[in-house]
Amino acid sequence: MQIKQFLPIFDWLPNYQKQDLKGDFWAGLTVGVMLIPQGMAYAMVAGLPPIYGLYGAFLPQVFYSFFGTSRQLSVAPAAMISLLIGSGLSEFAAQGSEKFVEMAILLAMIVGLIQLALGLLRMGFLVNFLSQPVISGYTSSAAIIIGLSQLRHLLGVEMPSSNLIHEIARHTTQHIGETHLLTFSIGLGGIAMMLAIKKYKKSIPGAIVVVILGVLVVTAFDLDKSGVLIVGHIPEGLPRVGLPAISFDDILKLLPLAMLISLVGFMESISIAKAIQMRKRNYKVIANKELIGVGFANFFGSVFSAIPVSGGFARTAVNEQAGANTNLASIISAVVVGLTLMFFTPWFYDLPKAVLAAVIMVAVIKLIDIQTAVWLFRTNKKDFAMLLATFIFTLVFGVQIGITSGVVLSLILLIHRSAYPHLAELGKLPDSSYYRNLSRFPEAVEREDALVFRFDAELYFANSQYFQERLEQMMTKKGDALKVIVLNAQSIYAMDSSAASVLEDIVEECHQRGIEFYMTEVIGPVRDVLHKTGLFDKIGEDHFRMRVQDALDHFDRHDKRTNCYAIQTNL
Repeated sequence: MQIKQFLPIFDWLPNYQKQDLKGDFWAGLTVGVMLIPQGMAYAMVAGLPPIYGLYGAFLPQVFYSFFGTSRQLSVAPAAMISLLIGSGLSEFAAQGSEKFVEMAILLAMIVGLIQLALGLLRMGFLVNFLSQPVISGYTSSAAIIIGLSQLRHLLGVEMPSSNLIHEIARHTTQHIGETHLLTFSIGLGGIAMMLAIKKYKKSIPGAIVVVILGVLVVTAFDLDKSGVLIVGHIPEGLPRVGLPAISFDDILKLLPLAMLISLVGFMESISIAKAIQMRKRNYKVIANKELIGVGFANFFGSVFSAIPVSGGFARTAVNEQAGANTNLASIISAVVVGLTLMFFTPWFYDLPKAVLAAVIMVAVIKLIDIQTAVWLFRTNKKDFAMLLATFIFTLVFGVQIGITSGVVLSLILLIHRSAYPHLAELGKLPDSSYYRNLSRFPEAVEREDALVFRFDAELYFANSQYFQERLEQMMTKKGDALKVIVLNAQSIYAMDSSAASVLEDIVEECHQRGIEFYMTEVIGPVRDVLHKTGLFDKIGEDHFRMRVQDALDHFDRHDKRTNCYAIQTNL
């Protein structure tokens, strides 16, 4: 087996082209500079000292570049993951404490192991249970919470941190009168400047410009002495190497949160990776290998004091737009962050926390997905209701309950759709042998003595009773004139023993009532079940036909009026 199947870096590195270097260099430099303020800002969201955001932006990128299949994905601390870290770990330790930091690093290791296990077991499909309405509702709500959680830094007031919208509102109302106007002016000015740069000159990294100006202004005018809160001392040097403090009790506590972060982080990573790959089309993103790549980034990152990481929408887009062709761009970004850790962290001593709050607020604005909500409201009310429920639950009960409730709602809706699938009574189109839904084709003609219907789903234990009840309703509506039933089951792709038992009851009832029973277009797996259960013989070989019209023609020719029941199934 080729080594590139284990290490995707060998898929692109041996064939590296000289002309790709320029794009990779400038993309790596751009994203590396972008990650410095962003990493520190997301560490604040997670309730951690800023240095741990830089640790998360350092080596995880390198580990991902060896094992990941996307060539543009930028793996580092992310807004939603940081919010989950902050809200989840605050139950076990005070934010910013040594215990909190240890648990955050241990969490990264557990997340990495879970993602590696899921990838090796080819379980990437699990992310499909995070439906688009759930993702949109959760993301929008989480963006609002992340933004509002920074109000205390923007206003320059001391108030309890929270991830619940009503608590944030209450605390803000109670402390709004304590607003430090100078701090507020700095933060508001930073937001305005970043938005202006983004509007008029997207190529300029607005966040790093605002960070530099914030440091210069505070240093020049000693604004920290006037009450402007600053980041303060940031440890200089590379992160320590070693396994995080491991406690079996802590592992048990962190497992639910780790599983949630594993799925949410992978969802972020795979969605943006596939979107970029669709535009590039010169390589293939493989979901299970992405799980392994992000898993290694988290696991090995924790050995170097990194917090949980994932792919990020904004910085990956910047990486691609800046010209990244391969994962060498991520390695260059890591070098930029590493040089900052070794030589430049003292430069950020006077960085105002209000500026980092401004960076976060501007970064999360684009995560509020109004467009999807409007589109779903117009096109699918059920999906819109699921989006709205996830949005409200996240705001009111917190991010963990919010996304969990969204997944549960998705599963409930999936089960409901499976238990009550679409079923249609069919009629014959004039001058043809085609049978279509009577409710959609008013011109279709139904026979008084025939019931033709289609069941558009797998027939199994969860919907077999519904199948029987609906059929009995249609038979009752037809009355005594009914002589033949044909089931068009082109969408019945499987059948279990419970459904076979229900179908047997239906066949026996038809025999007793003198109604012929036909099945048409039965596919192989369903036909196998019918043979194994003996239903094939009970229905009769000559009552299995290729088309509805064949079944009705057979009935008309023989017109036996025996106790038979006709079902048509589709391939």
